[in-house]
Amino acid sequence: MPAIIEIEGLSKSYASGVAALKPIDLSIQAGEIFALLGPNGAGKTTLINIVCGIVTPTTGRVRAAGHDIIGEYRAARSRIGLVPQELTTEAYESVWATLAFSRGLFGCAPDPAYLERLLKDLSLTDKRNSRIMTLSGGMKRRVMIAKALAHEPQILFLDEPTAGVDVELRRDMWNLVRGLRERGVTIILTTHYIEEAEEMADRVGVMNKGHLILVEDKDVLMRRFGRKELMLHLEQPLERLPPELAGWNLTLRDQGHELALAIDGASGPRIPALLEQLSDLSIGIKDLQTHQTSLEDIFVQLVSDRG
Repeated sequence: MPAIIEIEGLSKSYASGVAALKPIDLSIQAGEIFALLGPNGAGKTTLINIVCGIVTPTTGRVRAAGHDIIGEYRAARSRIGLVPQELTTEAYESVWATLAFSRGLFGCAPDPAYLERLLKDLSLTDKRNSRIMTLSGGMKRRVMIAKALAHEPQILFLDEPTAGVDVELRRDMWNLVRGLRERGVTIILTTHYIEEAEEMADRVGVMNKGHLILVEDKDVLMRRFGRKELMLHLEQPLERLPPELAGWNLTLRDQGHELALAIDGASGPRIPALLEQLSDLSIGIKDLQTHQTSLEDIFVQLVSDRG
């Protein structure tokens, strides 16, 4: 699969001496959904703004859809749509006028049918003639998404697109993202809702303090850092593990009230044997449950380890 975004040695330092972005190399493949995760101040928005031509890099090179973002700015920018965190819309314009203007700004021929389809996809049809200043925050966010898509970009950046919006918009947003990916649009998103990245992303990049500390296929990342545990809640606490259980990968927790078993390919099928052995040792179990590591658990671990 060809790279639609190529980033080489990209960094950003300000006159104050703050290094917002340390040298980064990254390739994003055409048609993928790439989730960029990191705490506030990690450099995610700086990276996005550089690729979109809003911020000038200190060092490095970026190509978008084969075009250098500085030397071929117009060609590169016309391939990119951006939904920023801030609601920056023409408050006195109607929704329709805003979309039509944005499309024309990139030199695209008028296409009312396409814009009508955008309005329908984002549940904005009945707001087409409304002034943006009269809309709710959630509706303004929908307009920002439609505006970013008005010129039919090949690449769409979504910078915290669902932060502070209602559940309905989040559902519509992700339905739209799935549809765009099916049409070949590349999606790069940042989000605080890590469960969304876990559900939607093909690959994940983790940033911290200006560094891109990891880029990995989501499924590989889950297998590499993820783990599954069986938690056994005991009827009576244990002071220590009996020597008969030494062959198991067990951990005693909660002042002896819980036994945790790390489940892997070898231990999983043997769980009935463990339960039988506990019964033979007269260790009563009042409840059991399993826990699977989430992408959020992995993210917290990575950021803490590199802190």
